[in-house]
Amino acid sequence: MMVETLGIHDLWLFILSGLLLNITPGPDTAYIIGRSLQLGWRGGAAAVTGISTGCLVHVFGAAIGLSALLMTSSAAFTVLKWAGAAYLLLTGVQMLLSRARPPAEAAVAGNATSLSRVFWQGALTNVLNPKVALFFLAFLPQFVTAESSHKTLAFLTLGLIFITGGTLWCFAVAAFAARAAGRIRRSAGAMAWINRALGGLFVYLGIRVAMLEAR
Repeated sequence: MMVETLGIHDLWLFILSGLLLNITPGPDTAYIIGRSLQLGWRGGAAAVTGISTGCLVHVFGAAIGLSALLMTSSAAFTVLKWAGAAYLLLTGVQMLLSRARPPAEAAVAGNATSLSRVFWQGALTNVLNPKVALFFLAFLPQFVTAESSHKTLAFLTLGLIFITGGTLWCFAVAAFAARAAGRIRRSAGAMAWINRALGGLFVYLGIRVAMLEAR
């Protein structure tokens, strides 16, 4: 089998662990639900795609050694940490200070520009978070033999399996949230509170990233 050739072992345990990790609610899930409530299925799907893209960047980083550099280089870790914290805090404050719009205007938020913004927020939230990089660096090697001569391909294979499972689950979450949100999207007040909740989430994540310490 290909997985054995790559030095991957206990694939069933990896898939099970990945499933449990993906279905555990966290900041990414909250962001997807919030965008689905605001913008419907397209907004939730844009959030999911952005988050998965950000994770994919870290999988490639783990495969080629960039994540290891973050773990061993205090300067690289610090630069990424503060860039990520600044982005998250700025985005969160902007969302907290944004004004509520009438339902008719809020419906226009599903245009390409808004969806593009949702995508990049999801992607950058993960790309600029060193904690995500260190997660993949710690998680993936546990299922690859130390003697494997194809570690890069093994990391990429495992990472793609993990991200594929997570993406499918998150699409389901987005679809469910979007379907249940018809009334909420017709209320400007509810939309404003969702926006503030998302802003608070970004601020919280920014503070968490700023408090990370290199190991």
